[in-house]
Amino acid sequence: MSHRSTLYYSLSWLTRLLIVPIIVLSVTCSCIEEEKFSDNAYGNFQALWKILDEHYCFFSEKNIDWNAIREKYSRQVNEGMNYQQLFEVLTNMIGELRDGHVNLYTSFDMGRNWSWFEDYPINFSDTLYNKYMGKDYKIAAGLRYKTLDDNIGYIYYGSFNDSFGEGNLDEVLMELAPTRALILDIRNNAGGLLTNAEKLAARFTNKEVLVGYMRHKTGRGHNDFSSLKEQHIKPSKGVRWQKQVLLLTNRSVFSAANEFVKYMKCFPQVTIIGDQTGGGAGLPFSSELPNGWGVRFSACPMYDVNKQCTEQGIAPDHFVSLTQEDFLKDKDSIIEYARNLVP
Repeated sequence: MSHRSTLYYSLSWLTRLLIVPIIVLSVTCSCIEEEKFSDNAYGNFQALWKILDEHYCFFSEKNIDWNAIREKYSRQVNEGMNYQQLFEVLTNMIGELRDGHVNLYTSFDMGRNWSWFEDYPINFSDTLYNKYMGKDYKIAAGLRYKTLDDNIGYIYYGSFNDSFGEGNLDEVLMELAPTRALILDIRNNAGGLLTNAEKLAARFTNKEVLVGYMRHKTGRGHNDFSSLKEQHIKPSKGVRWQKQVLLLTNRSVFSAANEFVKYMKCFPQVTIIGDQTGGGAGLPFSSELPNGWGVRFSACPMYDVNKQCTEQGIAPDHFVSLTQEDFLKDKDSIIEYARNLVP
């Protein structure tokens, strides 16, 4: 077996494991067909630059000069470099996009830019979470829930990749129905299936609501997009929550979770508390370089109800951070702030 095949023989199953779409819509997103490039350092560089040049969707929003970036990084590519050195150059280049949905997948590493949460306070503590949940909480699929001692319902949902059924939601909301209000905590939820976000949001409205818009690429130019397509949330046929909702967020709320916050902002009984979300408002597509490395990138931009792009995150109604003083008292500053908003 050759050196190259030894290095990449497991890439197909690895990319299936790693390239899980963070946002899934009710459309089929196939891989993009690209022109042929040579399987050498410069050919792979050219292929990556061109894939993003023709299909990435946030150049204008981020004021990125992609031609200048090509000039910058092409000078760092030479045919004497090994795969690890090429990977470093390509990862640094895609990092210029400042996008958590842009990744480079190999058998030895994943190229990424996670500045959307790594450059900010965490505003979540596993220690405090365990204090509040105790040992008597209940679990319904991906939802963990209980009634706090002041008769406020609390649900923690850590990933929209964790699916739940309509029956799970009925049981959880019926269990918490006697409480005064609901704290819905999605801090550290980095996304998953958009269908789960839509299904959960549908429990908080009694009528169909316009919650935003999306577009898709129609050509290879940076600004070749379709017209805006409306996004709506229809009320669930199951149990719907009628009382106050306090939605807790931090910078690690990303992608489908970011979309969920966008939906919930449209419902009058919902108040968002914590830190700005991490963003991730582009539906990701995938492609491949000549050497077999996988590429993922944002291709379809999404917008809030005011037609503003949410790629950079969504601001809460109340900015609240965890404090050291509260931590030493075993108190979560964000949860306590939410509790104090309940009449």
